[in-house]
Amino acid sequence: MPCILLIEDDRKLTELVAVFLQRNGFVVHAIHDGNDAETALARFQPDLVVLDLMLPGKDGLSVCRELRGRFRGKILMLTASEDDMDQVAALELGVDDFVCKPLHPRVLLARIRMLLRRDPGRAPRAAGVAHGNQLRFGALQLDGTLRRCLLDNVPVNLTPGEFDVLWLLASHPDGPVSREELVRQTRGIEYDGLDRTIDNRVVSLRKKLGDNASLPQKIITVRGRGYLFVPDGW
Repeated sequence: MPCILLIEDDRKLTELVAVFLQRNGFVVHAIHDGNDAETALARFQPDLVVLDLMLPGKDGLSVCRELRGRFRGKILMLTASEDDMDQVAALELGVDDFVCKPLHPRVLLARIRMLLRRDPGRAPRAAGVAHGNQLRFGALQLDGTLRRCLLDNVPVNLTPGEFDVLWLLASHPDGPVSREELVRQTRGIEYDGLDRTIDNRVVSLRKKLGDNASLPQKIITVRGRGYLFVPDGW
């Protein structure tokens, strides 16, 4: 199982995140002080480090600077800071991605899986399989030629617009697709900031595909960025 080193000083948040990630197939080791990061890195040899920006001892930027000299895995930074300079500095130091607080566990999980898939030497086997104009993720099968959707080998009756949205999302499982891009690619027009067609199609897709409307696990909303297809959710 992939190993994650979680460096976060909020002990309650650490416990919640660790339990959630463990339930989703990860080994999690946690520390709460930036001064302990190098020792923990050598001890646990993680695949990915989840690093809080604000830490006692050494702050997240200092920790990142030290780890990057000896760690070739991924670093995902947690930040409540709205200062763009903090994120610029972190990127220059080698951070691979950010998740903003307050944390949404499903978004954090999706970003972790995305980062691990970028590293084929260390990542678990990808959940999705593509053959020509067909996509498969667990129980979900999409045929782009026949424009057919199967879930557990049962046909799902999708409208042409719903299939277009699902196909585009499933074709980009490594990150969120913006409303602007969804409108442009599936409707051939520019998004005016008011059109709710895409949102309505996503709501309908969740219903037809058995996703939880209150706590979706398969197609999730990433605030300010669009919709994210979760390849391991099927």
